[in-house]
Amino acid sequence: MFWQEGQLIYNGKYKIEKYLGGGGFALTYQAMHTKLNRRVVIKTPNINVQRDPDYPKYLERFKKEAQMLAMCCTDSHPHIVQVFDFFEENGRYCLEMQYIAGESLWEYVQRQGKLPETEAIKYIRQMGLALVEVHKKGVFHLDVTPPNIMLNFNSGIPNSGKAVLIDFGIAGDMSPPSTLSRSFGNKAFAPYELIHKGIRHPTVDIYCLAGSLYYAITGQRPTNSFNRKYEQEELVPPKQLVPSLSDAVNEAILQGMALEAKDRPQTMEEWLNLLSSSQLGRYFVEIESIEVLILASDVGVNYQNLQNLLKAGQWKAADEETTRVMLKVAKREKEGWLDYESIENFPCTDLRTIDQLWVKYSNGHFGFSVQKRIWLKCGGKVDYETERFLGDCVGWRFKGRWLSREDEYNYSLYALQGHLPAINDNNAILLLSRPDL
Repeated sequence: MFWQEGQLIYNGKYKIEKYLGGGGFALTYQAMHTKLNRRVVIKTPNINVQRDPDYPKYLERFKKEAQMLAMCCTDSHPHIVQVFDFFEENGRYCLEMQYIAGESLWEYVQRQGKLPETEAIKYIRQMGLALVEVHKKGVFHLDVTPPNIMLNFNSGIPNSGKAVLIDFGIAGDMSPPSTLSRSFGNKAFAPYELIHKGIRHPTVDIYCLAGSLYYAITGQRPTNSFNRKYEQEELVPPKQLVPSLSDAVNEAILQGMALEAKDRPQTMEEWLNLLSSSQLGRYFVEIESIEVLILASDVGVNYQNLQNLLKAGQWKAADEETTRVMLKVAKREKEGWLDYESIENFPCTDLRTIDQLWVKYSNGHFGFSVQKRIWLKCGGKVDYETERFLGDCVGWRFKGRWLSREDEYNYSLYALQGHLPAINDNNAILLLSRPDL
């Protein structure tokens, strides 16, 4: 350790609380921002690296990490660690980042054992959404492994775990050159082309994330890809280790961990859609555990009334209640409708809660995920032509005319599949295009 507990640094702005750990390149400390009374994490190069003749190169990489992380968290994504400041303290460069109370996915599984399928997918889906945004900004993480997935829990809210992606230390941008010349961290979760050649591509993050899901669900590390490639070792299918695992999730993991990059989904959105479709009709296998899941909310919204209405088969009242709670979640109650931004930022947990309630009590006849499956069959595009086609397929349109939700919709199980909940408001088709649905 370089700094000691209780030590004040940067003119007393930060008080070191404890050493968190580190690797060969950097060390991390938990600290208190004394002026804001805010707990933070400070990352700084290892003193041994400072003595290395190539230290200037390491320093440039550290600066680049700070810049990339700042770029990736510009929009304050809930599943990407936030960066607050970059400063110099007695010749040492320091990165101030968000402190995340909790533990890593690696530690959580080591303590809890293998996770239930729904819980594991929840965390991995959140990481996938973060990576969608990271990739859009021209960055690959390249080390999306259980130690770099932090889980934050609210002890007062059941099933409140939120995953946050940390440590962009080996992240590479998408510009040439197309390879990186350094070794990588946890090889059990990395594809061989990254380990052997340092090749950067979206499929690297897909492989790592699928490997992390493998670990979360089985409690075991997957077979090293280098051994798979050059020693002909086989990847044990996760379903062989967890017989209760759904065939679809098993297949999603195996496709994401395909040995050759060309055989994997080519974008994170594709893999998330594969993972999303794997859950259709499987939400309610274990009623007791799912009962907590379906009522979960990231913003404290109560879904008990919606559940009661759906359970009683009061479809119209449930449709109206769905609109009410969605507006409440999005803080658009005064406006009375969802705009583009509110749809894009609608919390994943709440979206899936509403969907799962509709799917359960309609026996798979209604729900957003049902509508999404139909939308994909209609072409899966976000344009008016596809919206009209979808409207025809689910009964929102008839003979080329949009029906009135108030008095022309069929609020019964005799309606076309996907007819409810009614979401054909302006921009609402964007909801179905979200990869987390």
